[in-house]
Amino acid sequence: MILNNLKMAITGAPVNIRVADGRIANIWASPLGHVPGEFNLEFKNAIVFPGLINSHDHLDFNLFPALGDRTYRNYTEWGRYIHKTYKDKIERVMKVPIGLREQWGIYKNLLNGVTTVVNHGKKIKKHAGPISVFENCQCIHSVQFEKKWWLSLNNPLKMNLPVAIHTGEGIDEASAKEIDKLIGRNVLKRDIIGIHGVAMNEEQAQSLKALVWCPESNYFLLGKTAPVAQLKENVPIMFGTDSTLTGNWNLWEHIRKAKATKQLTDIELFETLTTNAANTWKLQTGKIAEGRDADIVVARERKGASATEAFFMLNPEDILMVVHKGHIVLFDEDLYTQLKSIDLDNYGRVYIKTACKYVSGNLPQLMHRISEFYRGVSFPVI
Repeated sequence: MILNNLKMAITGAPVNIRVADGRIANIWASPLGHVPGEFNLEFKNAIVFPGLINSHDHLDFNLFPALGDRTYRNYTEWGRYIHKTYKDKIERVMKVPIGLREQWGIYKNLLNGVTTVVNHGKKIKKHAGPISVFENCQCIHSVQFEKKWWLSLNNPLKMNLPVAIHTGEGIDEASAKEIDKLIGRNVLKRDIIGIHGVAMNEEQAQSLKALVWCPESNYFLLGKTAPVAQLKENVPIMFGTDSTLTGNWNLWEHIRKAKATKQLTDIELFETLTTNAANTWKLQTGKIAEGRDADIVVARERKGASATEAFFMLNPEDILMVVHKGHIVLFDEDLYTQLKSIDLDNYGRVYIKTACKYVSGNLPQLMHRISEFYRGVSFPVI
């Protein structure tokens, strides 16, 4: 398969990409025209970038509306408040079997151009979804919410796995001390991937392998986010959305909120979703380069916008194609005439606003099954 006539997001460099055996086989600048024996796709006014890596999501919590009506001192205060105030809403969602909730979480990420999502929670029992769910790490929720967390942290049988854990998710002194407690109890010197880090300082950051920044979730809960402008000198920064419990389903709104803080340059912010995450999780994705896994997203280029501006202006409806490990897992109706020769029985059709998308698997059926358990559920697609 050859993707012709694209511009690289951020740099704007012209690029054509040949995909073979699930990898990016060749890249060149000047279009060759139709290549005999290859499946050629022609694009017009389109940018391309690596499939995004969402380094923090709770896949089974993405049917929830945002829960909370004020800012809180820390995540424990918020947790106690929502279970008391929104008990009925929580029960309605939890009636949906966890497998269905997880599958919706996977599709939420795909519709946003994510090809790898790190699930924070119990391992998924059965995954045959259209993107990668990274679970090659040990998930500990937090110091406050997980009993005997220090025993899990110092489990010698999991020494080779990084540990992903919420830490410093608050604006009070207790949240800062929680980070010190976590670091101090890391007797085996495990690689810790901290999540949130709103109360974190530079010295604490040096003890982490990486930090996942979730600005949308932080502002919703706490009215403040992590000081990544200072922390980035001490620890790699990755990007996460958390679930719809604390943020918009639209990843691009999260990205624009991060950009508005001006804590990272545009390139640095782009790298939190691509190379930083790929390097930390040891993935063969995160870059449009020969030999890398063919996780690729093609999206509409905004008229009059630079390649950088076009990237940060995107929304799910603007995505034209998502390729995961060399397979087309989402495409826009605009590409239908070029793709009608493929087996469309393997795709379900949904609309994001007025944009029609063909999505691998049967997303409409999944939504219908969920609605049988959760009457009145609201989806961002129809």
